[in-house]
Amino acid sequence: MNKNELAGMIDHTLLKPNAEGNSIKELCKEALEYTFASVCVNPCNVELAAEMLKGSKVKVCTVIGFPLGATTTAVKAFETEDAIKNGAQEVDMVINIGKLKDKDYEYVKNDIKAVVNAAKGKALTKVIIETCLLSDEEKVMACKLSKEAGADFVKTSTGFSTGGATASDIKIMRETVGKEMGVKASGGVRTYEDAMAMIEAGASRVGASASIKICEKIVDGKEGLY
Repeated sequence: MNKNELAGMIDHTLLKPNAEGNSIKELCKEALEYTFASVCVNPCNVELAAEMLKGSKVKVCTVIGFPLGATTTAVKAFETEDAIKNGAQEVDMVINIGKLKDKDYEYVKNDIKAVVNAAKGKALTKVIIETCLLSDEEKVMACKLSKEAGADFVKTSTGFSTGGATASDIKIMRETVGKEMGVKASGGVRTYEDAMAMIEAGASRVGASASIKICEKIVDGKEGLY
């Protein structure tokens, strides 16, 4: 896989609560230089990112119900509509983890579906299941519910909980959703080796803040690019 192919699978991410406008601008400049799949920013930064990336191939991605997934369904739907109005082309929503653990599958499915419906025809939807908090059985169920709700992707993690993406989780997710959906590895993907392990396990997208480092390689003492 060459540098351009790899970059085209990465969501260049900055979700820190203290991210300033200049940092978002720099993120967008880097995304344009490398042609990453998207920049992933908090909803308050969507408008700025959309302006910076206008007319380019780089998409604007944002997060919904982030990072806990514990806001109400109505709030998630409104947040999705507002983000799209401000220029978001992809939305990564967090499931209600407590409801999944309560086995209230109808609630979880409808929660996802509300975001899918709000984004339909306007933005791609990714469902963050927060794998580090789930049993394997719960991971499978979360993926099944995401697929039934019509989401485009399932995603491992927020990067703000107790753990991030693992190749074994990606494998479970890919086996559950099949070829029809995307699978995004996010959380703790910091090196080229990390990214390739996720892709080999079945990931079709990688979320990372170390995107440039992932796309760089030291060859014979010189900095080179994959």
